[in-house]
Amino acid sequence: MTLKPGKELVAGQSIILNQPGKETGTMPKIRRALISVYDKEGIVAFARGLAELGVEIMSSGGTARLIRESGINVIEVSAYTGFPEMMDGRVKTLHPKVHGGLLALRDNTTHIRQMKEHGILPIDMVVVNLYPFERTVAKEGVTMEEAVENIDIGGPSMIRSAAKNYKHVAVIVDPDQYAPVLEEMKKNDGRISESKTLELAVQAFRLTARYDGAISGFLARETQDAFPQRLFAEFLKRQELRYGENPHQAAAFYVEAKGSIEPCVSRLDQLCGKELSFNNILDLNAALELVKELDDPGAVVIKHTNPCGAGVAETLSEAFRKAHSGDPVSAFGSIVGLNRCVDVQTAEEVTAPGNFVEAVVAPDFTSEALEILKTRRKWGANLRVLRSGELGRVHPGRTSMDMKKVVGGMLVQTRDAVFEDFSNVKCVTTRKPSQKELNDLKFAWIVVKHVKSNAIVLVKDGTLVGVGAGQMSRVDSVEIAVKKAAGRAKGSVLASDAFFPFRDGVDVAASGGAVAIIQPGGSTKDDEVIGAAEGHGISMLFTGRRHFRH
Repeated sequence: MTLKPGKELVAGQSIILNQPGKETGTMPKIRRALISVYDKEGIVAFARGLAELGVEIMSSGGTARLIRESGINVIEVSAYTGFPEMMDGRVKTLHPKVHGGLLALRDNTTHIRQMKEHGILPIDMVVVNLYPFERTVAKEGVTMEEAVENIDIGGPSMIRSAAKNYKHVAVIVDPDQYAPVLEEMKKNDGRISESKTLELAVQAFRLTARYDGAISGFLARETQDAFPQRLFAEFLKRQELRYGENPHQAAAFYVEAKGSIEPCVSRLDQLCGKELSFNNILDLNAALELVKELDDPGAVVIKHTNPCGAGVAETLSEAFRKAHSGDPVSAFGSIVGLNRCVDVQTAEEVTAPGNFVEAVVAPDFTSEALEILKTRRKWGANLRVLRSGELGRVHPGRTSMDMKKVVGGMLVQTRDAVFEDFSNVKCVTTRKPSQKELNDLKFAWIVVKHVKSNAIVLVKDGTLVGVGAGQMSRVDSVEIAVKKAAGRAKGSVLASDAFFPFRDGVDVAASGGAVAIIQPGGSTKDDEVIGAAEGHGISMLFTGRRHFRH
């Protein structure tokens, strides 16, 4: 078939050959579009808009049928290529007449000559979205066969061909792009600027990169390759922030593109208050991750990612009172985390005279409690109130990896999301803890896991009364925790995130009045440390598990 600018007949259909454009920075008029979408949201309206602008439409399978049934002329890809769909639709657009029409450079005379020789028509726009691989593999019990059948081949191939040739071809991969593209075409006599097609190409390659990453990630998991040779992760920008940790640092908040299956800081719904800051987000994450682990009504008060207060009680309001009483001075300008729906009484406690809270996060809020938080006191309008939805522990095997960025690299590990089984905890002293002490020890062991190492916490009556965080020497952390607790250290229990290397930490704890200690054990000086506990009449439990947090 010899092709000339104008109209040619293919399988009884009128197809327009696009004349290469001469414009600088502007595409030729869009005359032909190939549409093949899995997600058909908005596609009929978009196809109709293209048709009204004189664009000829090619399509295949269910997309072609939907467009045709909507009264819009459409040319079957198989009619154009002369090759039928086959292998249950696996092969339909993988054809030189399709990819040649996408890849040909319109200003290259050799390409134009070869197009004419082989009956290849230029395709100026591709509208494609992909099989839902990520949604498929996120389902419980998905089989390998089901996952493989949802690996799109033809779609990514067309997207890549079109995106590579962005100076001549527009590639549309998201229904959100339909309206702005149509608007630009209407304003410019059916044309799209090169700056726009470049923007579309960038989004297209991001899509295929994410898609291939999801596939390789799934297959790697199936081979039990938890840490593959190459790590692909995609994050979407949630918001730009006023600044970073300090005002001279620019910052933005990104969230995992695949989303999270658990309540977390990336999924919070802000109900009122000022925009979140970089440091707010870090502290909200710390608050939420701690209260997730508390079974009883619980509250935490966070400063600089460390809990300066925490409490559990029969009611949420009482838990908050306990948490705030742990260190009222440090609690000024804090982040509060709660693990139950906030009621009026708790809201009254949070906004009591003398309190200053930057943000509150909880599963939900009653309408009356939310009104109090919004309006109480002069700083109420600025109080950030965030809803997490129902909290619950997620099995460690289903959580995302923990990543810590270093200059020039990334450290990746499984999250410290284990559920502590206290049936395996061993008492190594003659004196056993009372039931009340044991309850406090369990609470202390949860809290110390969320304190920067070297971490020491003192707990009494379900209340965090002393914290020693981030010290280079463990005994220094003990001294700080005892000092913070003051008289409340007497009768308290102590948790240490790692073993005591020497007996000095036990001696300091005993001098403050601690009556029981929980720690991992495992030091070469364990006998000496246990001997110190025995000498002071202190109960000591070994968990066999360390909880460093750097």
